[in-house]
Amino acid sequence: MLQRGKHLVAADRGLATGGGLAARLFAGGFHKLIDRVDAGLEAGRLDATLPDGSFRTLGARGAGPEAVVHLKSWRALVRLASSGSVGWYKAWAQGEWTSPNPVALFDLFMRNAATLGDAARAKGPWRLVNRIAHALRGNNRRRARRNIAHHYDLGNDFYAAWLDAGMTYSSAIFAAPGDALEAAQAHKVRLLLDRLDLKPGQKLLEIGCGWGGLAEIAARDYGVEVTGLTLSSEQKAYCDGRLAGGGLGGRTRIELTDYRDAAGSYDAVASVEMVEAVGREYWPAYLGSIARLLKPSGKAALQLISIRDELFERYAANTDFIQAYIFPGGLLIGEGEFRRIAAAAGLSWADRKGYGLHYAETLRSWRARYDAAVAEDRLPAGFDMRFHNLWRYYLMYCEGGFRSGGIDVAQVTLIRSQ
Repeated sequence: MLQRGKHLVAADRGLATGGGLAARLFAGGFHKLIDRVDAGLEAGRLDATLPDGSFRTLGARGAGPEAVVHLKSWRALVRLASSGSVGWYKAWAQGEWTSPNPVALFDLFMRNAATLGDAARAKGPWRLVNRIAHALRGNNRRRARRNIAHHYDLGNDFYAAWLDAGMTYSSAIFAAPGDALEAAQAHKVRLLLDRLDLKPGQKLLEIGCGWGGLAEIAARDYGVEVTGLTLSSEQKAYCDGRLAGGGLGGRTRIELTDYRDAAGSYDAVASVEMVEAVGREYWPAYLGSIARLLKPSGKAALQLISIRDELFERYAANTDFIQAYIFPGGLLIGEGEFRRIAAAAGLSWADRKGYGLHYAETLRSWRARYDAAVAEDRLPAGFDMRFHNLWRYYLMYCEGGFRSGGIDVAQVTLIRSQ
């Protein structure tokens, strides 16, 4: 049987994850690292059981998440100290630490990221190795297609097993607590499209069209002509079938086209959680493309994921778990810098609204749906337990980040000058 998702599980082959010789080199320094973590936890607390059987409470100086961790091996701390979140995942995968609720642990660390400093980030040669590995997966035209395939071409059947029926793989926005995920996803799309003041017959470009949910709603309910861009052959095939089946083929067109190569003139542009896959080096090209493709005074509506500006430079200087295993070439937005680049491209920034806790709830729902799909054997064949564990860790890691407030998802309108 063909094993699927193996490339994600084995993504650390070119990375430094600590352990081995490093464990001996760090011997005797474990309690110093624990002391540094303790000093950096200003909000929340961490109850830790250590490999020697002792117990420590870290932080507990201010309100915040309460997390529990059981360290099975000192090597887990070596990996954390040397390779940050990349090594911390590797330690979890190797059984070197466990927690009854990893989400609370990730929330705690992200909430205290500023005061923790480099205590949980890669250092020295490990940082250099991981930075080089990440740089080699930057998003030039050739590698961008490969990076997108790394994640999205796991298969439409894989994503269909646990996403909502609309196949939307981005943050929902819940109009009311308890709303069904599919309704919250449709609500999110309409909130974004309403920013564009669309009129029937206008032309809308969607950069990063996913599986066609936004294109379907825009063409069907707003009466516009939609061109969607994707680099995933799996997504294009799904979109083509979906839109033709819904009788919208005449008003929609899906292209396997890099945003940098897109042509034409559009009344409006939409882009949902696409820019995080672009990379900092290419932000000017992305925003420049939006400005170039928009008609004068046209609007673009973006949904984007950002990290707090005061954390951005330290984050960008490292390679984290998400970049290493899940989204090669990716980088969260530093909104201050991104907004300045937008202004230089002739795009004014308006009506930003954040929805971070909505993303946390979306991720919680995805994890429950994923767990159910695994338990009920509804996932396609070929994905083994190592992959399932990686995917659950990814969903928990992201949920903790959004619950902490250190990471946010927002909708914003960009308006092209005359």
